[in-house]
Order: sequence, then structure tokens, then C-alpha cells
Amino acid sequence: MLTLLTRNWWLVVLRGVLAILFGIAALVWPSATVLVLVLLFGAYVLIDGIFAAIASIQGRRHYRNWWVLLLEGITGLVIGILTLIWPSITTLVLIYLIAAWALITGIFEIAAAIALRRELSGEWMLGLSGLLSIALGVIIFLRPQAGVRGIIWVIGIFAILFGILVTVLGFRLRGWRRA
Repeated sequence: MLTLLTRNWWLVVLRGVLAILFGIAALVWPSATVLVLVLLFGAYVLIDGIFAAIASIQGRRHYRNWWVLLLEGITGLVIGILTLIWPSITTLVLIYLIAAWALITGIFEIAAAIALRRELSGEWMLGLSGLLSIALGVIIFLRPQAGVRGIIWVIGIFAILFGILVTVLGFRLRGWRRA
């Protein structure tokens, strides 16, 4: 798995950069309509799911727990497609979709970090990003009435922090590849 990750370090960096850009967009345009948020979220989750699924399929021969990342990718694909198909869904449904995605993604990221702990010394960053995902999901489930603007700010900050952690991990993988 480490060989696969170091070979495709740029995908990890790209995933982090996309998260950072999504987070910045959410913070810069907090008063954007719910439709824009739905489309941004749907596109981001769909692309993130595609990258996770590709990485898992490429690693299936080298990593026995490849299915964990595949489940994360499928979750992102399903939620992203559902979000893009029904952009006029209510704000509350969107908020719960985001919360569910964050919780499921966080659980799978922590599982992947635990599975990688023998192969990768920086797996704590993946585990920490999983904890951030779970925290986001719990906050959203507990406070859905906080309003779209508040949720946009939480999502934006989360996406930036998550993106920074994943980008750093990607560049560390690049360094390990050279070593």
C-alpha cells in the first residue's frame, strides 16, 4: 500500500488542494444560495469519491484492506450523485447528507490510518483528518438549526483543515518515494 501511495502521491495532494479550494469558496461566498452550496458540495464529494475509488482499485493487489477506501469512495459517489440529481432538496436534508458523509468518511479514514500504522509513519494525519470528519458530522447532526451560513462556515473551515492535512501527507509521500 505504501508503494501505491508514494507512486500516486500527487492524487493525495490534489485531493487536499481541492478540499482547500472548496473551503475557501465556502468562506468567501457565505451568502451564496443553497443551490450553489449543493452543487459545490455535490461536485466535491463526487470527485473525492472518484479519487478514493480509483486509489482503492489500484491498491487491491497490494493492500488487503483496499475495500475500506473503496467503501469511502462509493459513499462519496452515491452522496455526490444524489446531491447533483436533486439540487432542490431542502436545506435540512442537505445538512444531514453532509453530516452523514462526514461521519462515514471519518470512520473509514480512521480505519485506513489504523491499517497503515505498520507501513506509514505519518498515518496520524489521516487519523486526525478522520477525527475532524467525525467532529464535523456530529456538530452538524446536533445543531442543524444553526442555519446554512453557520454550516457553510463550519464546512469551509473543516475543508481547509482537512485539505492542509491531506496535502502535507501527499508531499510526505512524495518525499518517501524519493527515499
